[in-house]
Amino acid sequence: MRSEGSAGPTHAPKGAVTTNPTPASTPRGQKVNAVQLLRGDPKVGAYVKKTLYKPCAADAYPVEVTYASLTGNSSPDIIVNVMTCADSVGIGSYVYRKRSGAQGGYDEVYGNEEPSVYAGINKGELEVSRQTYAARDKVCCPSGEDVISYRWKGGHFIQHTSSHTDYNKATPDDGTASEG
Repeated sequence: MRSEGSAGPTHAPKGAVTTNPTPASTPRGQKVNAVQLLRGDPKVGAYVKKTLYKPCAADAYPVEVTYASLTGNSSPDIIVNVMTCADSVGIGSYVYRKRSGAQGGYDEVYGNEEPSVYAGINKGELEVSRQTYAARDKVCCPSGEDVISYRWKGGHFIQHTSSHTDYNKATPDDGTASEG
C-alpha cells in the first residue's frame, strides 16, 4: 500500500499475459500489435526482443498494453510493459506516441529496461515503479520500491515527482521480530 495518495497501477498477476486488448478497453476500437511494435523498434534492447521471440504459452506473450492520453496527442498513447514468462517480473516499459501526418506509425517517447520496471498512468501522468533489491533479496522479496512520475512538456517527459519506500523486512523467520 502506498501512503502518498490513490492506489498506483495494478500489476498483472503472475502468468497473466495479453497481447490483444479488448475493443471496450481500447479507445475508438483501435488495436496495436504491441509485440510487432516492440520487435520493430530499434531502441528496444536485445534481451527484451529475445523474450518476445516466442509466446510464453499458446499465443500469449508477456506483454501488457494500456491506452492513455499522456502527451496531449489527438490519438491515445500506448504504454507497453514487458515481463518475464516465468515470474512476471517487468523487464521493459515503453510509451509510444502516434506520428502525425501521412506516414503514420508510432514513435517511442519513453523507454526503461531496468529490471522490475512497470509503467502505468496515475492522475494523467506517466508513473514508473521499480522494485529495489539488496544483495541478499530473493526475486519475491524486494527491499523497497522507487516510484517516479513524469509529465509531458516540450516534446518529452520530464520528471515531476519521485519517492522511495523501504519495505519492512522484520518477520519471525529473519530473527528481527520481537516476541511479546
